Amino acid sequence: MLLHVHNHAQETPDQTAYKMMPSGESVTFAAFERRSNQCAHLLRGCGLKRGDVIAILLENHGRYFEIALGAERSGLYFTGISTHLSAKEAGYIVGDSDAKVLFASRKTLPVALEVAANQPGLIVFLVDGSAEGARDYVAQRDEHPGTPISDESMGGPMLYSSGTTGRPKGVKFDLPDTPITEMDALTQLANSGFGFEQGITYLCPAPMYHAAALRWSLSVMKLGGSVVVMEKFDPKLALELIEQEKITHSQWVPTHFIRMLKLPDEERLGHDLSSHQLAIHAAAPCPVGIKEQMIEWWGPMIHEYYAGTEFNGMTIITPEEWLAHKGSVGQAKFGKLHILSEDGEELPPRKEGAIFFEGGNQFSYHKDEAKTADSYNDKGWSTLGDIGWVDEEGYLYLTDRKSFMIISGGVNIYPQEIEDVIVSHPKVADVAVIGAPDPDLGERLVAIVQPLDMSDAGEDLASDIQEHVLSNLGRIKLPRQIDFLEALPRLPTGKLYKRLLRDEYWKDAKGA
Repeated sequence: MLLHVHNHAQETPDQTAYKMMPSGESVTFAAFERRSNQCAHLLRGCGLKRGDVIAILLENHGRYFEIALGAERSGLYFTGISTHLSAKEAGYIVGDSDAKVLFASRKTLPVALEVAANQPGLIVFLVDGSAEGARDYVAQRDEHPGTPISDESMGGPMLYSSGTTGRPKGVKFDLPDTPITEMDALTQLANSGFGFEQGITYLCPAPMYHAAALRWSLSVMKLGGSVVVMEKFDPKLALELIEQEKITHSQWVPTHFIRMLKLPDEERLGHDLSSHQLAIHAAAPCPVGIKEQMIEWWGPMIHEYYAGTEFNGMTIITPEEWLAHKGSVGQAKFGKLHILSEDGEELPPRKEGAIFFEGGNQFSYHKDEAKTADSYNDKGWSTLGDIGWVDEEGYLYLTDRKSFMIISGGVNIYPQEIEDVIVSHPKVADVAVIGAPDPDLGERLVAIVQPLDMSDAGEDLASDIQEHVLSNLGRIKLPRQIDFLEALPRLPTGKLYKRLLRDEYWKDAKGA
């Protein structure tokens, strides 16, 4: 099997490697190969050697993949940075990662230049033109040959956790000593687990600074498939693209599903989706009711996995398995699964505890030995801080993140199941349930709701939501306070910045 963009550039040079939508920019395998080689030469010319780091601060842009592949074939680490971060937050990641080069676009240049002003020696490349304080990437790239550098070696991502519960941490793996044409673990999994192969057309609706979006897309192209990238997610456009581009495979997060399901029926059901063979989702827990509606609409083609950027283990569940184990994220396919109590004892089926994997990838958090040590137990098993349980057949069910647990009146409450109920309300677009300070209970449950229509916000909708919760859950899980926001601080990756919401409530308490 052909295993690299390099091979496909020789065998099928005119095939589309990727296409940006809705702008329509299309790049062939020949052009992708040439530009990633030129980028590799340019990075060597900047003095970067194996093990060094570059940072990419770009929206979903036509230059993103060539830069990532240029770094990967130069033995470099590449760090994608969210375009939603402030200059201070982005600067922290650039500094912490020891990045020597930062790539920016016209949209992100102001942030990039502010970062560079505080980090002497940082080289900034502008990918779409020239500007003071930045080098013209395309002009300098095109001064170099389109053939491979003489010392090609395999690099890899060093992606930062989203910082939803604290400061983001760089997830670092040892660079592999394998040739660049050898199939990496994720590409192998894409091929054997999900049927990714030459000739598929894959839709990427998520931002490429997210681990899954970038790495799955690169895997598709290494296997000889074509990627259609949404420059920005829009539920109606996503459905139009499946029809127009004859999408065969795709990957989503639950917020994408929710937004597509809440389209008016004439927009939602007016598309021919018959080319679509397989959809994968991950990144955040999917409410059971939402997934039931998606399978009813798209058919039994929706697969799910649970894994982190750390890739310390992975579970996978097929649609058929899910229908028999609703709410599960599957059985372990990489690493062996363990559920442990707080004192590290193995728990029996259906008992909730910390999720650990044995025998998965070894990882570390860059410059944070304490956090790395906290992630491993005395047996060398690792955890991402998630809580869950397994049934008698070894199917894993996620409860929530340990750090999101609320202790109200001495009772441990995980907000995820409350959020799943509230988001199923027809007038709710998004929700976060947090613990706010309470003099009697310690913490009280607050639901912060983003209505589909902000004009619905008010006491009537709040009462309706509370009735909806009580018809599904016990009174102890009822948020006594419902607040409304026009938009929750959710990343396009599906991750919710719950820390920002919680800080607002606790800040007021501290100031009182």
